[in-house]
Amino acid sequence: MNWKRQQCCLWLLEKEGAPQSRPRRNRRASFVFESQRLFAEVLGNIPSVPRFPSSYCHHRSPTARDRWHPHLGWREPPSPWPPANHREAIAAMDFFTVPTLTFGVLYCFFVIAHDRRRILHCNVTRHPTSAWVIQQLREAFPYDSAPGYLIFDRGSSFNAEMIDAIKSFGIEPKRTSFRSPWQNGVADRWVGNCRRDLLDHAIVVNERHLKHLMTEYVRYYHEDRTHLALAKGTPAGRKAEDTARADSKVISMPRLGGLHHRYDLAA
Repeated sequence: MNWKRQQCCLWLLEKEGAPQSRPRRNRRASFVFESQRLFAEVLGNIPSVPRFPSSYCHHRSPTARDRWHPHLGWREPPSPWPPANHREAIAAMDFFTVPTLTFGVLYCFFVIAHDRRRILHCNVTRHPTSAWVIQQLREAFPYDSAPGYLIFDRGSSFNAEMIDAIKSFGIEPKRTSFRSPWQNGVADRWVGNCRRDLLDHAIVVNERHLKHLMTEYVRYYHEDRTHLALAKGTPAGRKAEDTARADSKVISMPRLGGLHHRYDLAA
């Protein structure tokens, strides 16, 4: 939608240049247009910003990467996220809603680990209750796999009964402040990825359909989707190919019905 915003700004600038009885200047439109122009120029001059999609950069092939950054070689761009403290002991959970074909609403619940952004558990329901959430936590943390801390917001399903159950698992609950979604940023970021990668391109029919879509997306997210914070790795630890030759052939494997692809070297 950036081109749409730029066209709107250009239209406003052309409109202010038209002869009028009282000439005036739209300062806000000029500021927006100049800000977007400077921002684009700055991004274009930063060599550390990767222009090549991360799905292609997973293979350490100098011929493929140098085609896009011949002056960088194989220098990895710095991670935009600062190192976290004790992130291996932190997990987060949250809900997000998904509309259906018949204008119903489904609630998708997930638990994500902070260490490698792994999805520990994901399920769908029409009626989220505290008892249902407690059962999902039992399935997410079997035996002695519970983390030290669990972050969640102030949803109605996360009541005192659920907090007591979390404490019985040996987990210290951490509830976010009012209207502070940034305090649960890892979970909110995954919701945004899920919507942009899948849900914005699909119409959910019913609960069973959404469960199937989320199962496929979690598999794609763990095994194929690379992350800058993981040094171009995947949450499941996908290894990069470092034995590429000049005559190597790259094959494409569709994921999520062709919405995304995984690229590997042909055997």
